[in-house]
Amino acid sequence: MRQHQTRLRTAAGPALTARGAARRGSFLRAEVLPFLKKNTVMVVALAAAVITSIAVPLDRAYLGYFDFKTLSCLFCVLAVVCALRNIHFFYTLARSVVKCFKNARMSIIALVCITFLGSMLIANDMALLTFLPLGYYVLSTTGKQKYMAFTFIMQNIAANLGGMLTPFGNPQNLYLYTKFQIPNLTFMRIMAPPFAVSIALILICCLFIRPEPLEIPEEEVRLPAGRVALYLALFALAIAIVFRGIPYWIGLIVIPAVLLFADRDALRKVDYPLLLTFVFFFIFAGNMSRIPAVRNLFAGLLAKNTLLVSVLCCQCISNVPSAILLSQFTENYPALLVGVNIGGVGTLIASLASLITFREYTGHNPGKAGSYIALFSAFNFGFLILLTVLMSILL
Repeated sequence: MRQHQTRLRTAAGPALTARGAARRGSFLRAEVLPFLKKNTVMVVALAAAVITSIAVPLDRAYLGYFDFKTLSCLFCVLAVVCALRNIHFFYTLARSVVKCFKNARMSIIALVCITFLGSMLIANDMALLTFLPLGYYVLSTTGKQKYMAFTFIMQNIAANLGGMLTPFGNPQNLYLYTKFQIPNLTFMRIMAPPFAVSIALILICCLFIRPEPLEIPEEEVRLPAGRVALYLALFALAIAIVFRGIPYWIGLIVIPAVLLFADRDALRKVDYPLLLTFVFFFIFAGNMSRIPAVRNLFAGLLAKNTLLVSVLCCQCISNVPSAILLSQFTENYPALLVGVNIGGVGTLIASLASLITFREYTGHNPGKAGSYIALFSAFNFGFLILLTVLMSILL
């Protein structure tokens, strides 16, 4: 009997091993690969941090790489915005605004302007995650799908450029605002010209849409007044922290503590890969700044034209890593700040927000990626060239 059982286990061994391998393969395909694909920038940042750590071995100086205030402020803002999104606050507010307009042109302008303003308050990627579905809903339910690619592209440009006016509008703004201790009025004075030009260009583009009749279906949505008041108070606290009115550690205690009881799901939905992306790029940038050849190369290039170098850098490695990397080699923060903001338009990888929009559009319109990229490139590079030329004159 014992020998028979041993033979059975021996025979079953390969089958069990095969089933275990199949389960691991299934987990890899279903969970790991989609996560890595969705967070490509984080994976690239991790690889960059690991590779540069070979040239600059781990030591005590690594602790000086991290900007804990930036990470704390970003976490607080993201957490509160997630709570507001969970109760559909922004969506409901935006839908009410769009419903006031009765033709395609004005509705699309409203969608784009809401995204533009939303990026100033809740960051560009959150604005797109919130308002792109609204754009799809409005156009699909009213039979105006022909304007979807244009609307998504304009919303994407609006999100990338609208967030430039405030320190918390774009993640790279929050980092540079903290690193260089830029005064509030100085920050807004630097960003006001490209901000104003961006608004004008976006509105001009939208005026080419025909004013066709459009009626949005009725939908009754009620917001929970108590939660709205609580979350708006937390949002005001997060903004006060960003503007240095309250020490950041207070928000880091109060906001998670309140949400732990009020909305734990908001804490789970925080974009932790974005926070990790910052951590990895802090390591990468810190290591690069300690390599003499790299330091001399970037310092020389930035001394010649900080704006142009930062814009071009964004086209290759995105705006957040460009801001972190280039800030190690220059004190010309006005040109760097403008460059990494207007540099968010251009290629698909110039901003994480552009990848979000591309994924959202192709999800609703499979098989149209090629035509979308062509239209996206035409508008984005048009905006990029005009803004770069203008700011080269003004700075």
